Amino acid sequence: MAKETNLTERAALLLFALGEERAAAILRHMDSKEVQAIGHAMARLSDISPEMIDDVLEEIIPAVKHQTAMGIESDGYIRSVLVQALGEEKASGIIERIFMSAEGKGIDQLKYMDAKSVSDIVRLEHPQIGAIILSLLGTDKAAEVLARLPENNRSDLLLRIATMQGVQPGALRELDGIMEKQLSGSVAVKATEIGGVEAAASILNFMDSSASNFVLTKISENNADLASKIQDKMFVFEDLTGLSAPDMQTVLREVQTDQLLLALRGASNELKEKIYGNMSKRAAEILRDDLEASPPAKLSDVEGAQKEILNAVKQLLDSGSIQLANEGGDEFI
Repeated sequence: MAKETNLTERAALLLFALGEERAAAILRHMDSKEVQAIGHAMARLSDISPEMIDDVLEEIIPAVKHQTAMGIESDGYIRSVLVQALGEEKASGIIERIFMSAEGKGIDQLKYMDAKSVSDIVRLEHPQIGAIILSLLGTDKAAEVLARLPENNRSDLLLRIATMQGVQPGALRELDGIMEKQLSGSVAVKATEIGGVEAAASILNFMDSSASNFVLTKISENNADLASKIQDKMFVFEDLTGLSAPDMQTVLREVQTDQLLLALRGASNELKEKIYGNMSKRAAEILRDDLEASPPAKLSDVEGAQKEILNAVKQLLDSGSIQLANEGGDEFI
């Protein structure tokens, strides 16, 4: 969860996101007291996470989007500014979430419902609609919803997600309207890029190993090549062996010792040695001794600890703080 910020701190975060040149251009239009207040906020900010930046952007863009007095086509302007400020790859995901949250009232409500309620909705919908809904949820929420569905339904939905090429704006708006009515209640210029092999792999990453293995087996029965592609994209604990020494040290600074101790019970000797080799000699000895002396642990607890560490690693990967590579040196994410 992103750290809570006040209005001045959010303005400071926005300026950080836009970069020096654009931040300077904005500050030139403020009076000295405003500049001083924001300057102090920028100086005080520390440990700025990608989530904090994303939260600010997702809050400010809908407000800008509705400033019709600007006399410009706001969708195109917003896209252009974010791409220039953040780069195409980083901006694309934020842009889609912004426009979907700004205009998608029905689907957006699903993100705040409990997994059981969402699974009941998905179960009653056509599988293709269910696949779209899962793709629009966060991967952890989608995995939780998927785990509550019948086993045979899971593989069908993941197969549809993995082969999904995108959804046209009109279809997405129609689905959003249906969801809005169904839930009580009451996009973007290009097709929204949802689904695909990486989306399917991300959802499986958040499921327990037995459930994800069952789903992959079922998909493999229908499409072995697709199952292999999904598996290649899945990010598992053993993939941490692909970290460089400096990156492994960065990860270890983010992980609690008791969490690491539990996670290592299910790790290979190769990964254990990689971790020991990136700790001080004394710390490595203590961790080895504690691991040997620790009592047996439930598999679910071990997998839970590994997933918590993987969540921290994914945040570091997304922010560009570390990079995970395979043996050939190519990007693995």
